[in-house]
Amino acid sequence: MADTTTTTSEAARAKRKERVGEVISNKMAKTIIVQVERRFPHPKFKKVVTGYKKLYAHDEKSEAKVGDRVRLEETRPLSKTKHWRLIEIVERGTGVTPVAV
Repeated sequence: MADTTTTTSEAARAKRKERVGEVISNKMAKTIIVQVERRFPHPKFKKVVTGYKKLYAHDEKSEAKVGDRVRLEETRPLSKTKHWRLIEIVERGTGVTPVAV
């Protein structure tokens, strides 16, 4: 009964989700749009399918550019659509933006 364990706030908090994706837009102030790729087998046909999701993320210093690969962390809701935060830039892009069709 006399067990006293001290836990830091980081250890007491639940593990937050992390995603890696490519920045597709940085035109908003302190906000980036990241496209995250997910590969999974189709439930019926078992073919590997690629699914994409656009996530809005908070970029405090506006350091991410279009084409960069970034790591995001889930956070409290910052706006109606923004629930992710930029942790780090994994890989810098080439600076050439692909043409969207």
